Amino acid sequence: MAVCPLGHPSTDDAFCDECGTQIGGAAPAAEPTGLTGCPVCQAPLPGRYCEVCGHDSTAPVVEAPPLPASSWEAVVGADRAYFERVIGVGGPDSGKIVFPPYCPERSYPLSGEQVRIGRASRSRGVTPEIDLGQAPPDPGVSHLHAVLMAQPDGSWTLVDPGSANGTEVNGQPVEPNVPVPLGDGDRIHLGAWTVITLRGAP
Repeated sequence: MAVCPLGHPSTDDAFCDECGTQIGGAAPAAEPTGLTGCPVCQAPLPGRYCEVCGHDSTAPVVEAPPLPASSWEAVVGADRAYFERVIGVGGPDSGKIVFPPYCPERSYPLSGEQVRIGRASRSRGVTPEIDLGQAPPDPGVSHLHAVLMAQPDGSWTLVDPGSANGTEVNGQPVEPNVPVPLGDGDRIHLGAWTVITLRGAP
Protein backbone atom coordinates (compact mmCIF):
# COMPACT_ATOMS: atom_id res chain seq x y z
CA MET A 1 0.00 0.00 0.00
CA ALA A 2 1.37 3.41 -0.97
CA VAL A 3 1.45 6.51 1.20
CA CYS A 4 0.85 9.95 -0.36
CA PRO A 5 3.06 12.97 0.45
CA LEU A 6 0.41 14.11 2.94
CA GLY A 7 0.54 10.82 4.83
CA HIS A 8 -2.68 9.17 3.62
CA PRO A 9 -2.57 5.41 2.91
CA SER A 10 -3.64 4.62 -0.66
CA THR A 11 -4.32 1.47 -2.67
CA ASP A 12 -3.59 3.47 -5.84
CA ASP A 13 0.15 3.93 -6.48
CA ALA A 14 -0.35 6.93 -8.80
CA PHE A 15 -2.83 9.19 -6.92
CA CYS A 16 -3.99 9.17 -3.31
CA ASP A 17 -7.38 7.53 -2.74
CA GLU A 18 -8.19 10.08 -0.04
CA CYS A 19 -6.92 13.48 -1.22
CA GLY A 20 -5.97 12.90 -4.86
CA THR A 21 -2.36 14.04 -4.46
CA GLN A 22 0.06 12.45 -6.95
CA ILE A 23 2.19 9.68 -5.42
CA GLY A 24 5.82 9.30 -6.55
CA GLY A 25 7.22 10.50 -9.87
CA ALA A 26 6.60 14.21 -10.29
CA ALA A 27 6.23 16.45 -7.28
CA PRO A 28 2.68 17.00 -6.06
CA ALA A 29 0.86 19.99 -7.43
CA ALA A 30 1.57 23.13 -5.48
CA GLU A 31 -1.18 24.20 -3.13
CA PRO A 32 -2.71 27.63 -3.74
CA THR A 33 -1.13 30.07 -1.32
CA GLY A 34 -3.30 31.68 1.31
CA LEU A 35 -6.10 29.15 0.81
CA THR A 36 -7.62 28.23 4.17
CA GLY A 37 -10.47 26.09 2.88
CA CYS A 38 -12.28 24.76 -0.15
CA PRO A 39 -13.53 27.69 -2.25
CA VAL A 40 -16.75 25.81 -2.96
CA CYS A 41 -17.87 24.36 0.39
CA GLN A 42 -15.37 26.04 2.78
CA ALA A 43 -14.26 22.69 4.26
CA PRO A 44 -10.56 22.30 5.28
CA LEU A 45 -8.45 21.61 2.20
CA PRO A 46 -5.49 19.31 3.06
CA GLY A 47 -4.64 18.53 -0.56
CA ARG A 48 -5.56 19.21 -4.14
CA TYR A 49 -9.04 17.66 -3.86
CA CYS A 50 -11.63 18.64 -1.24
CA GLU A 51 -12.50 15.66 0.94
CA VAL A 52 -16.09 16.91 1.31
CA CYS A 53 -17.25 18.02 -2.15
CA GLY A 54 -14.41 16.74 -4.35
CA HIS A 55 -13.52 20.14 -5.81
CA ASP A 56 -10.12 20.29 -7.56
CA SER A 57 -8.36 23.26 -5.94
CA THR A 58 -6.29 23.85 -9.09
CA ALA A 59 -9.42 24.38 -11.19
CA PRO A 60 -11.02 27.85 -11.36
CA VAL A 61 -14.21 28.40 -9.40
CA VAL A 62 -17.05 29.41 -11.71
CA GLU A 63 -19.65 31.53 -9.97
CA ALA A 64 -23.27 31.49 -11.07
CA PRO A 65 -24.38 34.71 -12.77
CA PRO A 66 -26.43 36.99 -10.54
CA LEU A 67 -30.20 36.72 -10.82
CA PRO A 68 -31.92 39.71 -12.44
CA ALA A 69 -32.81 42.34 -9.89
CA SER A 70 -36.53 42.34 -9.21
CA SER A 71 -38.27 44.16 -6.40
CA TRP A 72 -42.06 44.18 -6.38
CA GLU A 73 -44.57 45.13 -3.72
CA ALA A 74 -48.35 45.15 -3.45
CA VAL A 75 -49.80 48.23 -1.75
CA VAL A 76 -53.27 47.58 -0.29
CA GLY A 77 -55.77 50.37 0.36
CA ALA A 78 -59.46 51.27 0.19
CA ASP A 79 -61.06 52.90 -2.88
CA ARG A 80 -64.26 54.84 -2.14
CA ALA A 81 -65.20 55.26 -5.82
CA TYR A 82 -64.96 51.50 -6.37
CA PHE A 83 -67.00 50.90 -3.18
CA GLU A 84 -69.77 53.20 -4.40
CA ARG A 85 -69.85 51.44 -7.76
CA VAL A 86 -70.08 48.01 -6.08
CA ILE A 87 -72.86 49.13 -3.72
CA GLY A 88 -74.66 50.82 -6.61
CA VAL A 89 -75.00 47.47 -8.37
CA GLY A 90 -76.94 46.19 -5.38
CA GLY A 91 -76.89 42.75 -3.87
CA PRO A 92 -78.26 40.92 -0.84
CA ASP A 93 -75.79 42.49 1.61
CA SER A 94 -75.17 45.86 -0.03
CA GLY A 95 -77.26 47.71 2.57
CA LYS A 96 -75.18 46.29 5.43
CA ILE A 97 -71.72 47.09 4.08
CA VAL A 98 -70.16 50.36 5.22
CA PHE A 99 -67.01 51.95 3.82
CA PRO A 100 -64.30 51.80 6.51
CA PRO A 101 -63.71 55.13 8.27
CA TYR A 102 -59.99 54.33 8.59
CA CYS A 103 -58.00 52.02 6.32
CA PRO A 104 -54.26 52.78 6.24
CA GLU A 105 -52.25 51.55 3.29
CA ARG A 106 -50.32 48.32 3.84
CA SER A 107 -47.38 47.14 1.78
CA TYR A 108 -46.59 43.49 1.05
CA PRO A 109 -43.30 42.52 -0.66
CA LEU A 110 -43.83 39.98 -3.42
CA SER A 111 -41.55 36.95 -3.23
CA GLY A 112 -41.62 33.25 -3.99
CA GLU A 113 -43.51 31.57 -6.81
CA GLN A 114 -46.98 32.74 -5.76
CA VAL A 115 -48.67 35.20 -3.42
CA ARG A 116 -52.25 34.38 -2.41
CA ILE A 117 -54.84 37.10 -1.81
CA GLY A 118 -57.86 36.42 0.40
CA ARG A 119 -59.05 36.07 3.98
CA ALA A 120 -57.48 33.67 6.46
CA SER A 121 -59.61 30.76 7.67
CA ARG A 122 -58.41 28.21 10.22
CA SER A 123 -61.28 25.83 9.49
CA ARG A 124 -60.47 25.82 5.76
CA GLY A 125 -56.70 25.88 6.26
CA VAL A 126 -56.33 29.08 4.23
CA THR A 127 -53.53 31.49 5.17
CA PRO A 128 -53.06 33.96 2.31
CA GLU A 129 -49.89 36.02 2.14
CA ILE A 130 -52.05 39.12 1.57
CA ASP A 131 -54.75 38.74 4.21
CA LEU A 132 -57.67 41.11 3.59
CA GLY A 133 -59.51 39.77 6.63
CA GLN A 134 -57.40 41.97 8.88
CA ALA A 135 -59.00 45.11 10.28
CA PRO A 136 -60.84 46.53 8.57
CA PRO A 137 -61.91 43.21 7.01
CA ASP A 138 -63.34 43.42 3.50
CA PRO A 139 -66.51 41.26 3.56
CA GLY A 140 -66.58 40.94 -0.23
CA VAL A 141 -63.27 39.06 -0.42
CA SER A 142 -63.28 35.26 -0.76
CA HIS A 143 -61.00 33.13 1.43
CA LEU A 144 -58.87 32.43 -1.66
CA HIS A 145 -59.81 35.31 -3.94
CA ALA A 146 -56.84 35.65 -6.31
CA VAL A 147 -53.24 34.54 -6.75
CA LEU A 148 -50.23 36.53 -7.94
CA MET A 149 -47.90 34.24 -9.93
CA ALA A 150 -44.17 34.98 -10.43
CA GLN A 151 -42.94 34.72 -14.03
CA PRO A 152 -39.46 33.64 -15.25
CA ASP A 153 -38.69 37.16 -16.49
CA GLY A 154 -39.31 38.67 -13.04
CA SER A 155 -42.80 39.98 -13.80
CA TRP A 156 -46.10 38.87 -12.21
CA THR A 157 -49.49 37.70 -13.44
CA LEU A 158 -52.82 37.53 -11.61
CA VAL A 159 -55.22 34.58 -11.62
CA ASP A 160 -58.73 34.62 -10.14
CA PRO A 161 -59.52 30.95 -9.36
CA GLY A 162 -63.27 31.65 -9.33
CA SER A 163 -63.92 34.09 -6.51
CA ALA A 164 -67.53 34.82 -5.51
CA ASN A 165 -67.45 38.54 -6.35
CA GLY A 166 -64.81 38.67 -9.08
CA THR A 167 -61.68 40.74 -9.66
CA GLU A 168 -60.79 43.69 -11.89
CA VAL A 169 -57.42 44.79 -13.25
CA ASN A 170 -57.31 48.44 -14.33
CA GLY A 171 -61.12 48.49 -14.45
CA GLN A 172 -61.46 45.36 -16.61
CA PRO A 173 -63.09 42.17 -15.25
CA VAL A 174 -60.77 39.17 -14.93
CA GLU A 175 -61.97 35.88 -16.38
CA PRO A 176 -61.72 32.96 -13.92
CA ASN A 177 -58.50 30.93 -14.28
CA VAL A 178 -57.12 33.17 -17.06
CA PRO A 179 -53.70 34.69 -16.19
CA VAL A 180 -53.53 38.47 -16.57
CA PRO A 181 -50.06 40.06 -17.01
CA LEU A 182 -49.32 42.84 -14.53
CA GLY A 183 -47.02 45.85 -14.68
CA ASP A 184 -45.82 48.67 -12.49
CA GLY A 185 -48.75 50.84 -11.37
CA ASP A 186 -51.48 48.35 -12.30
CA ARG A 187 -54.49 48.45 -9.98
CA ILE A 188 -56.36 45.35 -8.82
CA HIS A 189 -59.87 45.88 -7.42
CA LEU A 190 -61.67 43.19 -5.47
CA GLY A 191 -64.13 42.74 -2.63
CA ALA A 192 -66.25 45.69 -1.51
CA TRP A 193 -63.56 48.39 -1.48
CA THR A 194 -60.06 46.91 -1.74
CA VAL A 195 -57.55 48.22 -4.27
CA ILE A 196 -54.10 46.67 -4.64
CA THR A 197 -51.51 48.71 -6.54
CA LEU A 198 -48.42 46.96 -7.86
CA ARG A 199 -45.10 48.75 -7.54
CA GLY A 200 -41.86 47.57 -9.09
CA ALA A 201 -40.12 46.54 -12.25
CA PRO A 202 -38.45 43.35 -13.53
